[in-house]
Amino acid sequence: MSVASASRASEERQAAAAALGSLRGWAMGAIGTGALLGFVLLFGQWFFRQGKISYQQLDDWGHAFFVPAIAVFLLYQRRDRLLKASAEPFWPGLLPLLLGIACYVFFIVAVPTHMLQGFALVLAVFGFVLLVFGPSVMRVAVMPIAFLIFTVTFSERIMIAITFQLQLIASQGGYLLLTIFGYPFGIESTVEGNIIAVFDSAGDEHRLNVAEACSGMRMVVAFFALGAAMALTLSKEWWQRVAVVLLSLPVAIGLNVVRVAVLGFLTVLVDPDLATGEAHMLIGTLLLLPGFGLFLLVVWALNRVVSDEPLPEKAKL
Repeated sequence: MSVASASRASEERQAAAAALGSLRGWAMGAIGTGALLGFVLLFGQWFFRQGKISYQQLDDWGHAFFVPAIAVFLLYQRRDRLLKASAEPFWPGLLPLLLGIACYVFFIVAVPTHMLQGFALVLAVFGFVLLVFGPSVMRVAVMPIAFLIFTVTFSERIMIAITFQLQLIASQGGYLLLTIFGYPFGIESTVEGNIIAVFDSAGDEHRLNVAEACSGMRMVVAFFALGAAMALTLSKEWWQRVAVVLLSLPVAIGLNVVRVAVLGFLTVLVDPDLATGEAHMLIGTLLLLPGFGLFLLVVWALNRVVSDEPLPEKAKL
């Protein structure tokens, strides 16, 4: 075979490989587009209902609007690893995809449960990504996908079971702060369960129902979402991420203790109706800002614990 013939054969093979790669890319694009349309049609009702719940209960579940955007940002932050990962179909991913869809349908028809429908949706997303892009991409995308769990509204029964004890802690903590800092203003208080009675300098009583006027312990999910986002975005080691997420509960409790005390002071010094109006939602939302600051401080401190710089020779001995 002449050199020209060998060169022509090589060019033909390269052209065939390029055509095959292009065809494969078009096929993957068509499959992805079709799957996306099917995803919207299948799960659209759940997204509509979740959006309605989040809008109507902004103080409890408003954070769900931001979770998908944060998940996309987490993927963008890992873009270098995603570009290096080899994307290829992985047929075992069909199992979690079909299981997620089957569970979703089951929790619509047999046992209607919005929360479990949401978990099934996340499982279906996991299966779809694994099926289409394979394990290499999934190793990068698994945490952003898992973060989507914070989009799901937990059932009322679970939230009551979790938050009732936390409300009692917030009541006791709020009473303690009111007792300490209210003394110069002639403010006194008593606590019984989740009811705080606040007395102004004239002796008039104002009752603060922590369960009703300050149900902010439900925001514990928002604090966990914030902690997880901070951990995945800023922390380097797995143990640092676990520590930041575990910090979410004491941060939520501490800031809600402050929330109760602030509502007590506002009730006595400003307007008694503030405890039953929308002020508790505004105060709870504003408390996410110091919570964000606390997480930043902890992440900074944990990152300082582990240094990437090599130890001096003397330190290694």
